[in-house]
Amino acid sequence: MRLRIFTEPQLGATYEQQLAVALCAEEEGFDAFFRSDHYLTMGGGDGMPGPTDAWITLAGLARDTTTIRLGTMVTSATFRLPGPLAIAVAQVDAMSGGRVELGLGAGWYKEEHEAYGIPFPPTKERFERLEEQLAIIAGLWSTELGATFDFQGNHYQVKASPALPKPVQAGGPPLIIGGVGPKRTPALAARFAAEYNTPFSPPEQVATLNAAVSQAATAAGRDPASIHRSCAVVVCCGRDDAEVARRAKAIGREVDELKANGACGTPQEVASRLKEWGAAGAETVYLQCLDMADLDHVRLIGREVAPLVA
Repeated sequence: MRLRIFTEPQLGATYEQQLAVALCAEEEGFDAFFRSDHYLTMGGGDGMPGPTDAWITLAGLARDTTTIRLGTMVTSATFRLPGPLAIAVAQVDAMSGGRVELGLGAGWYKEEHEAYGIPFPPTKERFERLEEQLAIIAGLWSTELGATFDFQGNHYQVKASPALPKPVQAGGPPLIIGGVGPKRTPALAARFAAEYNTPFSPPEQVATLNAAVSQAATAAGRDPASIHRSCAVVVCCGRDDAEVARRAKAIGREVDELKANGACGTPQEVASRLKEWGAAGAETVYLQCLDMADLDHVRLIGREVAPLVA
């Protein structure tokens, strides 16, 4: 099982704080550092000093780190036009030496759109736009040098694009599609995803959703095993009960609730819990670390949890 560190900088984090977590994760041998792509805090708090743009941040991390993979969980299709997004991600891929991955979703947080003047279409249209964006981005990245790319959709049209720049990774950075929808999300994952992610779902639901993706892949003529499976889980780990309680309090959560819905407890307890998601099909777990100032938390997980689930 691969472990990745997943952060929520919209809750309040500077670039320097994100870099510190990324470097710590890299030093401790984590597979990747991912961040959310949001422009407004949620769940209380003032979000100071304010949001940072995900792809500008990842461009900086691409130069300030050396080995760890980098990506979004997930970029909202409402935030950026597909062509410029493909260019930006390809450039960050080059800046990182081929260490970037793109999680892309339909978008859901209406308030952040209202706060920053971003159009927020109805759900049906957002999923239509997501599907077209995936087709355009995948098409641009896979177009051969010297050829052009065209696309005619209901929401986006591309004409005679030179499909440049090319990413470092052949075919482009892996596309990650996540969600818990029973039909549209599995269908999109079957068509476009290198990885399918189930966010904050219990193991039994993860198993059901993974089965739905396998069925959709088979129906689309794709080998289900070609789609990597992952999940996102909030983590709260401590060397003893007192440390677990302190970390839970720091993120405004209760220990019992975290144990029921996330991976919470001593390293042995967290590892045992993570194995439940592994048994449900998750090959990679994104560990949501909500207190970005607590680097000792990252070190503890890397040194005492990761060896138990490797």
